[in-house]
Amino acid sequence: MASQTLTIRRPDDWHLHLRDGEMLKRVAPYTARQFARAIVMPNLVPPITTAEAAEAYRERIVAAAGAEFTPLMTCYLTNQTDPEELASGFDGRVWVAAKLYPAGATTNSASGVTDIRNIYPALERMQAIGMVFCVHGEVTDPEVDLFDREAVFIERVLEPLSRDFPELKIVLEHVTTAEAVQFVEGSGANIGATVTPQHLIINRNAIFAGGLRPHAYCLPVAKREKHRLAVRKAATSGSAKFFLGTDSAPHAREAKESACGCAGIFNAPFALEAYATVFEEEGALDRFEAFASVNGPSFYGLPLNEGSVTLERAEVTVPEEIDGLVPFLAGETLRWRLP
Repeated sequence: MASQTLTIRRPDDWHLHLRDGEMLKRVAPYTARQFARAIVMPNLVPPITTAEAAEAYRERIVAAAGAEFTPLMTCYLTNQTDPEELASGFDGRVWVAAKLYPAGATTNSASGVTDIRNIYPALERMQAIGMVFCVHGEVTDPEVDLFDREAVFIERVLEPLSRDFPELKIVLEHVTTAEAVQFVEGSGANIGATVTPQHLIINRNAIFAGGLRPHAYCLPVAKREKHRLAVRKAATSGSAKFFLGTDSAPHAREAKESACGCAGIFNAPFALEAYATVFEEEGALDRFEAFASVNGPSFYGLPLNEGSVTLERAEVTVPEEIDGLVPFLAGETLRWRLP
């Protein structure tokens, strides 16, 4: 008989959007309930580009999430990023990583990098001090098909960059393609990847099932089934290169259900339940703790969490709406429950 509970070391979320203001207050508790720490994305308006802004944002997050939750802050890279500011903030333990948004690639990325060579001085400094480089891996060339942007980014940008900076610690965020999996698996120990629940569970058909489904739309967009299967195989393989990163990205319902709906999936409330369901389906529950609780901190050079969380084998139906937001898998039933 299968075990009725699953206890793992307290996990972390290595890719998270918490927004700010009232939205921050609304969504932060859902993450803090499950995760001890989270890498917080810096794409606010204005973006988090200074250590001072990061410290202030961290204080607002702790106020919203509670003192037991530790936000791990990131610097938003721009064409003008000062390597000295990066190093100072890193040495002062203000931030643990810096994030590349190619300009125009996703939500609030207008201030992002227009040419990767503009940040080579920053990357050189990051490599020297051991600071992690988090990458939204898509090109923004309008002539490149939306579904090919990750693969083209790897070929045009990431492969040459990884040769130019062979010791730089790189996290390819929210991998969605077989090409991304192949790149990460074929690279050295300094290159890892985060995996979202949505890219394990849905393919691009979900966006068009019976009509246009804005709550299944995120960037990078879900891809063909063969890519979902490749990502799923990698995440559940036991490889230390892949770790949990929800990319939970809340938008108000009216912002999603509009003439130009925002990209982003709000998956925080049932993240662990969704991941556990996938690992069970793949016969890999024995590998879930490493993916959720070990691989991420090991890559970042941070200590593992103390304490644990226990999931129960029990059906739970995801509500159609949570605090005015439509969650991932709304109305669907998962096989694990976090009490």
